[in-house]
Amino acid sequence: MANNMVQCGDRIDVTAPSGGATSGKGLLIGTMFGVAALTVAQGDVTPIILEGVFRMDKATGEAWSVGAAIYWDNTAKKMTTTSSGNTKVGVATVAALSADTVGIVRLNASF
Repeated sequence: MANNMVQCGDRIDVTAPSGGATSGKGLLIGTMFGVAALTVAQGDVTPIILEGVFRMDKATGEAWSVGAAIYWDNTAKKMTTTSSGNTKVGVATVAALSADTVGIVRLNASF
């Protein structure tokens, strides 16, 4: 391993923002999006998982097709296909109906 490596890039340690972090829920830190690995209070450190396939809360009223670009709505704290004002985080790996409240998303580890 390179002697200048800090940690692997699939998880990054971050300080939980106002409101803290909840394990399994999305967390946006700047432009970096991941799924919190731990439930912690504001100011505590949690790893966020930057890549992988996750079952995530989804905005209702929109159907997803396989491969659709997925964005994080940081106000509603849900995944959406609406790009305007939201952060691109991955793609849908399973089609979802507009009434579905959960969607399957592959995080792209991009930020």
